[in-house]
Amino acid sequence: MARYTGPVCRQCRTEQKKLFLKGSRCNSDKCPINKKLGAPGKDPKARTGKRSEYGLQLREKQKIKRMYGMLEKQFRLTFERALTMPGVTGENLIQLLESRLDNVVYRMHFAACRNQARQIVSHSHILVNGKVVNIPSYNVKPGDVVEVKEKSKKLAVIQQGLENASSYPWVTVDADAVKGTFVQYPRREEVTDLVDVKEQLVVELYSK
Repeated sequence: MARYTGPVCRQCRTEQKKLFLKGSRCNSDKCPINKKLGAPGKDPKARTGKRSEYGLQLREKQKIKRMYGMLEKQFRLTFERALTMPGVTGENLIQLLESRLDNVVYRMHFAACRNQARQIVSHSHILVNGKVVNIPSYNVKPGDVVEVKEKSKKLAVIQQGLENASSYPWVTVDADAVKGTFVQYPRREEVTDLVDVKEQLVVELYSK
């Protein structure tokens, strides 16, 4: 599957928001947002004027897409699936993104960032209900048990992630066993790191 291979801090600078793409670096003095660096490009001030309605919608879509490490086609297919589900489309979209296996691995702190989680999944270090799953976009369902393979539990990147573990209401984690359970799809208000994300703008953009 195609993926973005450029400098990820450039994406944060473009959105002028921390997207938490590089783990602990995002909370250090090296973070370009902490340094208050401007947008990339030769003349970033030329792009800081008032945005059109379409411009606001596009930026919001790009921001969410980059946070979850997805390219356009995959993100659009996820939106179309959210559109067919009962309920509010924007909330459905967030739930589908949060139930991706790479994101669940990140939320369970088996990885420091989603990019690292994607690599751990792709390298077959993760079991779902006792079976190896190496597809980062695999959608985990409530009640599914996600764990690290026995021979992979001592990997430094996984142990480092568990050291900084915090809890989320929709997952439970047993740090000693390096496994966790996806309890339920999160409610929109529970995803606190998306508090300033306006997914309704994405719905409006794709509905044109």
